Amino acid sequence: MSWLARLRSRRRRPAGDEESEGQMRENGAPYWRPRRVVEALGGSRAARLGSSAADPPLVAPARRTPRPRRHFTAHLGFEADGPDQARELAVAYAEALGLLRPELALGAAALSPADAWHRAERLFCGAVGPDGERCADVAGHPGFHHAAGPGGLGWGEGDG
Repeated sequence: MSWLARLRSRRRRPAGDEESEGQMRENGAPYWRPRRVVEALGGSRAARLGSSAADPPLVAPARRTPRPRRHFTAHLGFEADGPDQARELAVAYAEALGLLRPELALGAAALSPADAWHRAERLFCGAVGPDGERCADVAGHPGFHHAAGPGGLGWGEGDG
């Protein structure tokens, strides 16, 4: 049968035709079709109540693995008189946010002019210590490196 003959056979019949009354093509949303199939195969709530726990489910769980957690950056804008004051304010803001939200990665904090993000400079030292801790002092600090917290480990060459 040619495609044209198949197309002609699918045409709607007149409204008064007895054969077409009460018959409609399945045109519901595709979301509901699998549900009807599951219910027809005995997967409805009523059928599940009578089935044993050993029966395998009719619909398998999704196989998609969850996405891994990603890192995001929050950019805070503020005004300062110059680069030195901007660095002091940025360190103060970062440390304050770190006290409020300990899960923030302060070692990744950086400062840049608002119109030149490609010139970002690190705010904190971040040197790796003997136990894998990172220095929490400001970048370019003199003396020993210190881990975060009041009793944080100190390491390095010191002042001399």
